[in-house]
Amino acid sequence: MTGLRLLALTLAIALAACRAGPDYAPPPAPASKALISGAFLRGGDAVSTPAPARWWEGLGDAQLDALVAKGLAQAPGLAAAEARLRQARAGLAATRSGLLPSGGASLLYAHADLPDGAIGGASSGSNIDLFNAGFDAQWEADIWGGKRRDIERADAEAEAAQARLADAQVALSAEIARSYVALRARQARLALLGERHAIEAKLDTIARQRLAGGTAPRQAVEAATAQVERSEAEQAGVAAEIAVLGDALAVLTGQAPGELGELPAGTIPLPPASVAIGDPAALLARRPDIRAAERQLAAASAKIGMEKAKRFPSVSFMGLIGIGGASAGDIFDASKLSTIALPRLSWNFLDFGRGAAAVRGAEAGRDAALGDYRAQVLSALQDAESALARYGAARVALARSASGADHAGEIARLQRLRGRAGTVPPSEALEAQRQAIDARLAETAARADLTQAYVALAKALGLGWQNA
Repeated sequence: MTGLRLLALTLAIALAACRAGPDYAPPPAPASKALISGAFLRGGDAVSTPAPARWWEGLGDAQLDALVAKGLAQAPGLAAAEARLRQARAGLAATRSGLLPSGGASLLYAHADLPDGAIGGASSGSNIDLFNAGFDAQWEADIWGGKRRDIERADAEAEAAQARLADAQVALSAEIARSYVALRARQARLALLGERHAIEAKLDTIARQRLAGGTAPRQAVEAATAQVERSEAEQAGVAAEIAVLGDALAVLTGQAPGELGELPAGTIPLPPASVAIGDPAALLARRPDIRAAERQLAAASAKIGMEKAKRFPSVSFMGLIGIGGASAGDIFDASKLSTIALPRLSWNFLDFGRGAAAVRGAEAGRDAALGDYRAQVLSALQDAESALARYGAARVALARSASGADHAGEIARLQRLRGRAGTVPPSEALEAQRQAIDARLAETAARADLTQAYVALAKALGLGWQNA
């Protein structure tokens, strides 16, 4: 009964215990005009309603939707992040079990042949047999909350691993979309370069005919031929970029280079007319890299309590129950039962400053994590504002490029009519067509830049992740 009373007293002490170290509280948001006003500084006419997680669906491209879905399902990078999340959760479960007693069972048989005088000066040798079945349990009271702080740390690190998985999903969806848009832009460019090459070949032929007729100098032929060769070189480079981007998409979706196959030609997708971006506070709550940094700060704060708890006395309790004797039948004889209770108080008070140094180190780790968190918040706000500024500029650039392409197309049409009427030489009409294609090439680049700006905006807003 004495052992039971001691155990009850120890439990009462543990239940009434406090937790060493600071109680964690999330740091306040930085002073920001955007956070105070509740709207991004460069949001423009963007909609402040909550932004959609599956942002890529706003581009209206079924092929892109399928690629992103495949990447989120089987990309090796996400599989590694998921495995690290499972590892962190397993560590959390193991840490939680530290609050509970540990115990084990054993079955023992021992035989000894002892020489004369080995036991109590006996004159003859001794043969000893020992049979024993036992159970032992031990438990350390978490009086100062060190173990509970350890659970806080493991819990925060598991949540940080989950946030890093979400961040990997954000990065992956954005990279797939970026590569896909770049591929579509290269395909459109290659088609336009083919049209321009055909016109330049005609101009080269006309220059050679005029040289043969004595109406043009040799320099005109050399210039026309050089332009044709430059176009052929540019076409070869764009074709290579298409192959490289196809391989990149294959790897991003968990396939080997070349396994994706050649994507059929398609148009460059454009963002929706109205883009929902939410508000700055929602951005900070949604971006997984900020969540990961905040959870790492929480884990660092818990480490301070863990180190402080180590500096105080610890109380542990061990109990042993055994039954046995000199014969095998004794392990079934209740009269052979023995119990041992071993309460223990330990205190490593003479450590020559090691404990205090460990606390200071943990506090410095907490301060470093706080600095990382604040830097991450400011970086996220900067990313969003920069992406919004670039997106707004890209919309203007596309509008101007489209207008320029329309004007160049109209000039080419008029020159073509004049060429048919014989009022201008054929070379001038062809040159106007070549300039119209150049304007369309610029419009294609502006179209791709706008969509790429939309992709960058979605990534800056922390969109594209799902709960694990």
